[in-house]
Amino acid sequence: MITHRPRRNRKSEAIRNLIQENHVTVNDFIFPLFLIDGKNNKSEVKSMPGIFRLSPDLMLKEIEQCLKLGITTFDVFPSLTDKYKDKFASESTNKNGLYLKTLAQIKMKFPEACIMTDVAMDPYSSDGHDGLVEDGKIVNDKTLDILAKMAIAQADCGIDIIGPSDMMDGRVGFIRDALDDAGHQDVSIMSYTAKYASAFYGPFRDALDSAPKFGDKKTYQMNPANSKEALIEAQLDLEEGADFLMVKPALSYLDIIKDLNTNFDLPIAAYNVSGEYAMVKAAAAKGWIDGDRVRDEILLSMKRAGASIILTYFAKEWALNIKKTRIKGCVQIK
Repeated sequence: MITHRPRRNRKSEAIRNLIQENHVTVNDFIFPLFLIDGKNNKSEVKSMPGIFRLSPDLMLKEIEQCLKLGITTFDVFPSLTDKYKDKFASESTNKNGLYLKTLAQIKMKFPEACIMTDVAMDPYSSDGHDGLVEDGKIVNDKTLDILAKMAIAQADCGIDIIGPSDMMDGRVGFIRDALDDAGHQDVSIMSYTAKYASAFYGPFRDALDSAPKFGDKKTYQMNPANSKEALIEAQLDLEEGADFLMVKPALSYLDIIKDLNTNFDLPIAAYNVSGEYAMVKAAAAKGWIDGDRVRDEILLSMKRAGASIILTYFAKEWALNIKKTRIKGCVQIK
């Protein structure tokens, strides 16, 4: 006689829904956005179908649409031409520049929106690296002062969450002290705690034209072979004042998400990065997979691993799909 029959709890959709352990909701998402100069300017990222670089006026419209869909948090990245880039990332603190002016406009028009910004030198650096380059090496401590000034400039625009993505040692504590000294005690830090030197970032670098001009980022981003190292990074970020811990990329690093969630009480964020998005879109375009189902399964896997926050380029289409499903359901009921 079979005593236990787990299939009884799978026999109908109603029962499956009753006992479902993890759920993805629109409240989980942070939607990354790419900013470019101009007016009524919209440029699709070729390697990321459905994702666009947007001028300030169109970005405001995009955020308004997303807010109506229930997406409330956005991570805004600047895509700058080379004329705005130099060795010291000077444009990152230009209050009259495209990025900071647009951030202030966003917060003025949509104070209810939660805006996150990225702190690293690469979007502004003529070297394309996250830190300051001297004699062909990325120097750690001299970079910290640049990052702190960048964080303060963003916080001055009303930003809610600062995201240090540079992977310099000690940067969370340095930025926390700088923000506090500047009167920004309420600005949160979502640290890119375990950011791996991954091949999944290619489409993102295309979107921002921010690839390194020489070498790679392996001297500061983590080795994909290592997991215990992530626990060291997380402990340091916790002690230095981080409010959230992020794992990037997410899909190939679900074990790291799980480890951080098990060992730390801070909320864990997963960055569902550009390469993960691009793979799904490419395979779906070929008809090899059901793109919507694969998308949903990937997002659910991140929640199951322990992420309470997901940065994902799927956010808007997921929210639109949910809206269509609900409308369809209402029509059927009528």
